[in-house]
Amino acid sequence: MAKVYDWFDERLEIQAIADDISTKYVPPHVNIFYCLGGITLCCFLMQFATGFAMTFYYKPSVTEAFSSIEYIMNEVSFGWLIRSIHRWSASMMVLMMILHVFRVYLTGGFKRPRELTWITGVTMACITVSFGVTGYSLPWDQLGYWAVKIVSGVPEAIPIVGSLMVELLRGGQSVGQSTLTRFYSLHTFVLPWLLAVFMLAHFLMIRKQGISGPL
Repeated sequence: MAKVYDWFDERLEIQAIADDISTKYVPPHVNIFYCLGGITLCCFLMQFATGFAMTFYYKPSVTEAFSSIEYIMNEVSFGWLIRSIHRWSASMMVLMMILHVFRVYLTGGFKRPRELTWITGVTMACITVSFGVTGYSLPWDQLGYWAVKIVSGVPEAIPIVGSLMVELLRGGQSVGQSTLTRFYSLHTFVLPWLLAVFMLAHFLMIRKQGISGPL
């Protein structure tokens, strides 16, 4: 086993990377409030794991979506637990994200030279809210349907391009199968990849610049 490790270490410098991570200096002013971003990340990982598990049983169809959720909750082994974790972790992720944004703003973590770190963070906050909007519709119950109808109709107030944006979101003039398919694709594919890209950039910049100092 040691020979295998030495073979990879010679080519990838695994030990050097591990030493760099484990010896990173943590400023003495760092407290529990500086862990809110990490808690948000943990919530996202739980969301990813439980969401991936539910894709094996969920059916993105206006006629079968709600029944598939009922099947997950009542028939699948521990399905009720997986969906409950997914649901409550989503709320916790939004809460921790909001608290993290407030902490960074109140401690001046957005100031030079960390402007780009702040921009990527705000972008991730918008993506997180989009997760909530798209995920809320997937059960396709009364709450989900009317939430989609209201949210997708909001851009219509924008001059000139408003109607085009509404049609793009809904996949047509009215809310239906095309709308659910688009929201499902956004929730399970587009938004996770977007969040992963911005998250990587966010963490690399934090790693490079270090944690911001106290006021």
